[in-house]
Amino acid sequence: MKQWVVHAWDAPGEAARAHRLTVRSEHLLGASELKASGNFVLGGAMLDADGNMIGSTMIVQFETDDELQAWVDREPYIQTGVWQRYDITPFRVANV
Repeated sequence: MKQWVVHAWDAPGEAARAHRLTVRSEHLLGASELKASGNFVLGGAMLDADGNMIGSTMIVQFETDDELQAWVDREPYIQTGVWQRYDITPFRVANV
């Protein structure tokens, strides 16, 4: 399986934080489905100095680039604009 690291940054401001919270349950449901299918390796929220969520980091794995793209196309934080920008980079989890 191919692996990728996803770094995603939320739009700034209180309204963006509130929007994140309205979409969060849908995002977490998707992450649970990815985990059940073996596509979610690990992930979580990036935090600012005050402990506020400001983005996300995930490691995901899929058999093909098309499967990765299908996930991008349905990820609620991407589709609803919670993540203002994101980078997806090929990655390999160390097997130690």
